Amino acid sequence: MFKPTPNPPETESTSPYQSPESKKLHEAAERALDHYLKPPASPDKSHKPSTMFQVTPDQDNESLLAHACESLASASVMASDIAAYVDSPQRHTVLAIQQVIMLAELAVNRVLDNYEIPQSTAHS
Repeated sequence: MFKPTPNPPETESTSPYQSPESKKLHEAAERALDHYLKPPASPDKSHKPSTMFQVTPDQDNESLLAHACESLASASVMASDIAAYVDSPQRHTVLAIQQVIMLAELAVNRVLDNYEIPQSTAHS
């Protein structure tokens, strides 16, 4: 049996960009896409990063490692203190974090143990 299908409804063949509102919407969409997807042509020269917590490039490795070791030891103590005040399962999570900190501290300590202080030529 042949069943005739109705013709689809007639649509206007006008472009969606012909009306003023749709043109504005299209332009706004293009600006938004350009803002998020196209990188700027040149980096912003006026932005200056904060130097409040900057590690100076001339710091020696031994001092940096010693500071890292002390920071890790402090973080380990803080995590241990927090673990005493929380119940499971958060306690297990905090103790796991403390263990990761302690492992990092051990690695930094090993580097400090292996670190050879350069001999100065002034004492020769």
